[in-house]
Amino acid sequence: MQGNPLTGFALFAGAIALSLCTFMQVLDYSIANVSIPYIAGDLATSVTDGTWVITMFAVGNAICLPLTGLITRRLGSIRTMVFSVALFTFFSWLCGLSISMPMLVVMRFIQGFVAGPLIPLSQSLMLMSFPKEKRNLALALWNMVAVVGPIAGPILGGWITFNYSWPWIFFINIPVGIFCTIVVRALYKKRESSIEKVQIDGVGILLLAFAVTALQIILDQGQELDWWRSNIIRALSVISLLSFIFLFIWEKFHKTPIIDLTMFKNRNFAIGTATTALSYMVLFGVIVITPLWLQESMEYTAQVAGLAVSTMGILPFFTVIFVARLMSYVSLRLLVVLSFICYGAVLFYFSSFTTAVSFKVIAYSRLLLGVGICVWLAPITAITFARVPHEKLNMGTGIFHFFRILMGGVGASVFVTIWERRGTYHHSNLVDSINPYNPISRSLFSDLKQVGIFGKKALTIADQMAWKQATILSLNDIFWLGGWSFVILIILALFFKKRRRIPKVPS
Repeated sequence: MQGNPLTGFALFAGAIALSLCTFMQVLDYSIANVSIPYIAGDLATSVTDGTWVITMFAVGNAICLPLTGLITRRLGSIRTMVFSVALFTFFSWLCGLSISMPMLVVMRFIQGFVAGPLIPLSQSLMLMSFPKEKRNLALALWNMVAVVGPIAGPILGGWITFNYSWPWIFFINIPVGIFCTIVVRALYKKRESSIEKVQIDGVGILLLAFAVTALQIILDQGQELDWWRSNIIRALSVISLLSFIFLFIWEKFHKTPIIDLTMFKNRNFAIGTATTALSYMVLFGVIVITPLWLQESMEYTAQVAGLAVSTMGILPFFTVIFVARLMSYVSLRLLVVLSFICYGAVLFYFSSFTTAVSFKVIAYSRLLLGVGICVWLAPITAITFARVPHEKLNMGTGIFHFFRILMGGVGASVFVTIWERRGTYHHSNLVDSINPYNPISRSLFSDLKQVGIFGKKALTIADQMAWKQATILSLNDIFWLGGWSFVILIILALFFKKRRRIPKVPS
């Protein structure tokens, strides 16, 4: 990509358009989550089948993300970006027009696939748009949007579906997508990167598709099918594992790999990709599991649950400029460590919640989580790519975000599984304590009898109370595990090399 940084109104318009490109893409990861029951009912299918709407978008996106480097070399960065935004908008329209579940699932897969280059290229273009001395601001702005999007998805999706209808969660992309397509093409068409006739790695693409598709189905359907007790999950696990193994072997010896494994020889890139993927796995798991707990156990509505957890996006939104300046004067490695310390401390605080926790406490706790988000993704992205040559940025950002998003799906699936299974474990222990010899049990049944509740009804109420307590205990287990995960990540982050300026930078 060539050309001088943008200035004045052009810079403002470019930053807005690129931010909206990123926001649309990350929003569509989670906006359909709370709408699945409505979609399934309208299209006359089960809620279980409806989850394929989420799964196939993630599959398509995960397959295309690592291909970003290859696509941009053949088409050019700007042309790829414009095509990606335009096609994403078009298939968003087709998603809203879907008249059957198979049609919607296919459209969501294609929508996710064509959106693959949006995240890495919007980040690269954002950095190119700003003057050299303001690139920390560009990175902080981009990362703020990337983090706030998944938080806003369930809130916006629930509101639109409840007040209008589910097709509008896709139709809202149309005006935004048209605006972004026009602005990006107008501002950046003269800054096109050079085009190369590189060989397409067909075998690598096929292996990647098999590996990612099988893994995503395992993550989404594993708990329902009882994981490896299911022959389907066993078969998919073998397919995914062998596909990944053969993919990495093939890519190591291919002349134009879709995943350049030599990039992991760069210590900062290797550590940054690993720590970002693992930290996002825990963070995304927390983001997913909390609204589920609030709705299923605390009896919050989808909108109220969304509002309770939305406070984590407040501080990142209002501290973009401050964080950008902070990155210029404070060690990036120190900022990454501080973000992990904040995450760990807040998750340990979460692990002390009880069933009496209030909306105010939940909202405040998520606000504290936002402190870590403020100084997390922008600094860790900057130090990860501090020693990556300019010509490898597109490949590197594709790989970086591929592992981040892939591990986010792993985190959501693992956290939900642990929550349900630990809940069953705690419930079993709690109901064992309900007996005539336990003074607390006798007191409970005595109080229920005084209000005319006894026999099976009293036992049912006691069982419901046990389940409610068991779910919060299992949630505490997850937060405690997440807290210790960040302790380990703090140690890993200490191995980052300090950033240094490289001779060739985006201009």
